[in-house]
Amino acid sequence: MEPVTIPLVSPNEPEATLAAVHVQDGQRLSAGDPLCTLETTKATAEVVAEKDGYVVGLRFSAGQTARAGDILCYLADRPDAQPPEPIVPAAAQASQSQQIPSGLRITAPALTLAQSRGLDLGRLPVGPLVTESMLKSFLEVTAKTEFAAPASAFDPQAIIVYGGGGHGKSLIDLLRTLGTYKLVGVVDDGLPAGEMVLGLPVLGDGEVLPELFARGVRLAANAVGGIGDVSVRVKVFQKLAQAGFACPPVAHPSAVIEPSASLSAGVQVFPHAYVGSSARLGYGVIVNTGAIVSHDCLLGDYVNVSPGAMLAGDVQVGSGALIGMGVTINLGVHVGGGARIGNGATVKADVPEKGLIRAGALWPD
Repeated sequence: MEPVTIPLVSPNEPEATLAAVHVQDGQRLSAGDPLCTLETTKATAEVVAEKDGYVVGLRFSAGQTARAGDILCYLADRPDAQPPEPIVPAAAQASQSQQIPSGLRITAPALTLAQSRGLDLGRLPVGPLVTESMLKSFLEVTAKTEFAAPASAFDPQAIIVYGGGGHGKSLIDLLRTLGTYKLVGVVDDGLPAGEMVLGLPVLGDGEVLPELFARGVRLAANAVGGIGDVSVRVKVFQKLAQAGFACPPVAHPSAVIEPSASLSAGVQVFPHAYVGSSARLGYGVIVNTGAIVSHDCLLGDYVNVSPGAMLAGDVQVGSGALIGMGVTINLGVHVGGGARIGNGATVKADVPEKGLIRAGALWPD
């Protein structure tokens, strides 16, 4: 019996939605048959059977969210085989002292571990299957990130992430990879306090910032992408600044930043991106996964360069512009502030301020 695990579809998104599940328990499969379709905000992937066998222990249905490494099902030699580590049913298997919260999916070994540590199950995420390995990671992260410093005890490594959506998850993983900061928690204006985001607690909305400042936190990462409206991202930066928080530039270790490049505060450079010689990135710029910002490029404040975009040398991009996924911008082109370049477009000439280039277009025609 072999487990079928959920793959990592996008490097910056450890979770994916099951857009479709093509099998059911007991179904006979041949190698190469489709099992499910996964979707993230940036990619779609099919999971197929690696061998012949019967589907047993199917753990997800269409519309649910799964995390990379979660077990989708098992492939067995017979349809009545019993899978290991079954999902704990609803409250029937809860301990007498603590019931399983509605919607929580947790394996038996994970439940045993949680109970042995006296963990409040209400702190665990609802949706993805909580396995024993996930719970161990959660407990380890919680032990490192629980922040109980006395008032005014400044901690230079303490940092919060403002925003608990997809971009926030990417930033959490980036910051953990760096190992430089002490992650305190997530601030989010739309998530309830106490909810967990990749093992970090939601501390509250923007109103909690003064309290966090009083407890010695001075650093923040703005995880509000502002794809539809950059002013939303700008307002978060303003709110953080007014509360006394600084936003350090952060870059994933796999990104290449030439020594002569300049990164302003609030800049975020994600995995496998490249920032070339003498490039200058303004305040709050995002250079997303696999994007290329070549030599002598000048990016104004709050510019968002999406995954896989390629900017040739000496490209200038005005403040608040959005460069879509897979965009190519030719040498020396100027893109006006507030412009939006759709995914896959090729830009060969200057784009006016607030100009709109449709996805897949060649500019100028």
